[in-house]
Amino acid sequence: MGKSSETFSKKEKEKKKLKKRKEKEEKMDERKANPNKGLELEEMMAYVDEDGNISSTPPDPKKKRAFNKEDIEVGVSRRIDEAPDNSPRTGTVTFFNESKGYGFIKDSKTGDSVFVHLKGVLQPIREGDKVTFEVEKTPKGLGAIAVKKN
Repeated sequence: MGKSSETFSKKEKEKKKLKKRKEKEEKMDERKANPNKGLELEEMMAYVDEDGNISSTPPDPKKKRAFNKEDIEVGVSRRIDEAPDNSPRTGTVTFFNESKGYGFIKDSKTGDSVFVHLKGVLQPIREGDKVTFEVEKTPKGLGAIAVKKN
């Protein structure tokens, strides 16, 4: 006797296909029997009340307020960075990788972390050194230049 070529998983897949086909036919018959398509326009309408909440009733015209379109902010306004002053700053080297040639300095006045590249270092520096530096604007943020040990 030969073994059947249909496995259990094949039978299950076939059953699922038949079930889906039957459900689809039932839905199609139901749509044909019920010709009303969706809701009326008034039933789908939504309103915004004076507090900005969505409701199903139209707003009261007596509570209407006027606004200037210039006063409305849709998103967060972009922070405009001021040009960094080139006065010398002081800070501590928090990280410096000599083999890759970059690191970070924590500004003692603002507490910001400023990127430093080996090109901007005048004297050799290591982690933990107190340094003075100037700041320049780079495409990726602020960068330290003219870095010297204290």
